[in-house]
Amino acid sequence: MKKLILSSILLAFAGFAAGCSSDSSETVKIGISGTDTRTWDFIAEKAEKEGIDIEIVSFSDYVAPNTALAENELDLNAFQTVAYFDVFIEEHNLDLVPIATTVLAPMGIYSDQFEDVNDIPDGAKIALPNDASNQGRALMLLEDAGLIGLPEDFDSNGNLTQVTDNPKNLELVEMVPAQTPRALPDVAASLINNGIARDAGLTPLTDAIYHESETATPYINIIAANEEDKDNETYKRIAELYQEEDTAEFIKEEYDGNLIPTFVPLSNIGW
Repeated sequence: MKKLILSSILLAFAGFAAGCSSDSSETVKIGISGTDTRTWDFIAEKAEKEGIDIEIVSFSDYVAPNTALAENELDLNAFQTVAYFDVFIEEHNLDLVPIATTVLAPMGIYSDQFEDVNDIPDGAKIALPNDASNQGRALMLLEDAGLIGLPEDFDSNGNLTQVTDNPKNLELVEMVPAQTPRALPDVAASLINNGIARDAGLTPLTDAIYHESETATPYINIIAANEEDKDNETYKRIAELYQEEDTAEFIKEEYDGNLIPTFVPLSNIGW
């Protein structure tokens, strides 16, 4: 009888141990900037079903998520555009690489007077940001809209001195980014970055008379990893979960057109 009881105890313990060992979930730490985790919460639910536990680590700046990744305090990060990433890793000599694209937070051209960029008249005033990170982007958007010309080697750090063609003799008025929505009553159009437009109650896809699309490759956001981890199957699977159609639909509905799911090959962004 004692042997029978002992055998039962051992079998029960073995079953408990087997149950514990079957929980082989892998935790992946992903760094973001800010506290908006809605999209990653959605993806984490999908990943959990596949044994991947996503832990979101929020940062209050745009420097720490990259340094933390480089120091292996994170497994991935997802907070930055291609343009910012390229400059940052070069300046800091980091071995980081993008493994997937995510969304575009489009800059737009807004107007209280006109519904089409082609209607903007000669000599009109156009407001645009005066900071280095946004001015080059604004100029590239004006060129894409057919309003100005820029040199072939123009990049995201360019400025007004590089405008090569201005057929309508537009007056480009520089101002601090936060003022660009307030300038709308006084200018023909204003170029407003995504975050400031959202704060002003504007939605790029419905309120802008022209906005960035998937062709604005320097400004697509990415998921980044350490070079040595670029082929990690778990990380690649997380990227796939992000780029699934249900995630795209979630982003469109949740952000009401303020973010555009932009899933393009890495070769499209120069990698």
